[in-house]
This record gives sequence, C-alpha cells and structure tokens, in this order.
Amino acid sequence: MQISHPSLLSVKCFILAALVACGSFVQAAGNEAKKETASAPVPVFEGAVARVNGIAIDAIEMRRAKKVMFRGQEVPAEQLAEIDKQVLDQLLSAELLYQAAAKLEIKDLDKQIDAGLAQAKKRFSKEEDFVKAIRGMEMDEKALREYTRRDLLISNFIESAIAPKVKVTEEEARSFYTQNPDKFARGESLRASHILIGVDEKASAEDKKKARDKAEKLRKDVAEGADFATLAKANSTCPSSKQGGDLGFFGKGQMVPPFEKAAFALKPGGISDVVETQFGYHIIKLIEKKPAETVQFKEAQARIEEFLKGQKINAAVREYISEARKRAKIEILFK
Repeated sequence: MQISHPSLLSVKCFILAALVACGSFVQAAGNEAKKETASAPVPVFEGAVARVNGIAIDAIEMRRAKKVMFRGQEVPAEQLAEIDKQVLDQLLSAELLYQAAAKLEIKDLDKQIDAGLAQAKKRFSKEEDFVKAIRGMEMDEKALREYTRRDLLISNFIESAIAPKVKVTEEEARSFYTQNPDKFARGESLRASHILIGVDEKASAEDKKKARDKAEKLRKDVAEGADFATLAKANSTCPSSKQGGDLGFFGKGQMVPPFEKAAFALKPGGISDVVETQFGYHIIKLIEKKPAETVQFKEAQARIEEFLKGQKINAAVREYISEARKRAKIEILFK
C-alpha cells in the first residue's frame, strides 16, 4: 500500500518546524557543522522578536529554526523576508502550544529528556562531534535539553488534550479506500535472505579480494548443502544475521540496484552468485515471491484510519492555535 501516513510526530512538526524533536535538531546541527560554505547571508538580529502573553521569543530562536528547516541549503535573498515571517509565525504557534502544555504534568519527564539526549548522541561517533554540532546551532547541551523538554511537553499536550477528541469512522476509511485505488496497488515483492561480507568502498584492493574470496567460499558451501541461515548467523556482517539473514518482504526500489536485480531474477529457493554492492559482497537466497496485487480494505483499514486521524489531529492543532491567538496578547517586535 503506497500511503504515507503522518504520525503524531509529523503532525506536531507541521506546526513546530522550529521546535522539532531532539534527534532532528541534532541531525540538522550535524549537517550545519559539516557544511563548509554558508547559506545566503542573513542579517543578524538580536533581542526579542516577539512576545506572547509577555513571554519573549528571542532572535536566536529564529536563526536556529531556519537552520533546522533548511538544513544548510541556500535561500534566495528575495525570499528571506517571507521566510522570516513564516518562521516567526511557527514560533508564535509553538509558544502558544507550550504555554498550554506547561500546565500539564508529565511523569518521569527528566528521564524522558535524558533518553532523548542519549538517542541524539548516538548519531555521533564521538562526544566532541556532538558538541561541535550543537555549537553550530548556537546551542550548548543545556539549551538542547530545554528544547527537548519543551518538545516533550507539547507532545504530551497534543496527545492528551487534542488527539483523544479525534475520531475516524469505518465509513470515512472506506471512502478514502474507494477514492484512492492507486494507493493500494502493491507491486511484486520478495522475501529474501542474504549473507553479507561487508567491506568499505574505499578499502584496499587486497581487502576487497579477501572479502570476495570469503563470499565465494560461503557461496560454494551453500551450493554443497550447508544451511544458509546457520552460515548467515556465523558470517554475515548485516544486522539481519540474527535472523539467519532474513530481510523480510521488500518491493522494487527498496534495495540498492545490483542487489535488487539479482534478487528479482531468482526463483523461490534459488541462490544468487556473489553480488557486489557499496556495502560489500552478498549471497542472496530467495524465499518467497508475491505477485503484484491490490491490497484489500481490511488489510489497509488500520493504516488508513491512522492516516486520516493524523490529518484530523493536524487540523485540530491548527484550529486550537487559531483560537488561542484570539485570546492571546501577541506583540511583533521583528520588522
């Protein structure tokens, strides 16, 4: 089923592009740190750019938000004014949500913040890379912790105060299914296992030869009757080794081209020759092949309902913000 459904996180990010989850913030920071050339010159503003019910939004928040939103891409100078306006609008929306969210308690909030930061740090091989990345966002770990805390509070508010009011009926789901037949066409798919002898693309010719020779030896062992899953568990460098190399079902476009070409050429039970990709050398075993088909409503129903609920939550958040703006005292100081 070719239907991309917004999770609650993506619904929030629609409103909170400037206050995305901790991991996304750090990923953007990493992109910024790695980039050698800066994006289009942006005038530097300092101090408060707006106040929401007396709470200031600082110019630094706008700069951080734009780095997150554009991830180092150049922005045409003639678009900067409109972009600043959009970013400020999102920050105002985020602040209104946060002010409502701060009134609710979250159990184990500090533990959740710690977990979020720990997950973010896992994106970096070294602590100093993490520190350098967040500095690129004009932040330190204390500031990142505060952004994470705000995000968790807003998430909790949406999940506890807005999402429970949203309902999707079976009739709505059936209507979506009927009106979007193209989204439920499933192409041919395969279930395959593989043994990967990993080697870096930049490895020496000698190291590549050793890896290929090992793969050829394993391919010979399989042909002579050795158990494929056992060999995968003992030799494969892919995480799928824990499952005996089983990759589950996948369709066209989900694997790198050489792997896909070899896998789709096999018949169930067939074993490929050694296949080279940027990851190393693979031996592929085709387990099962499913023909193209139309996904039936009952199979698709849960995902359709999740998708439609996400859209409704999105709309409900926008409506909440619209009403909150009418009640709030908002001062725009940025010109």
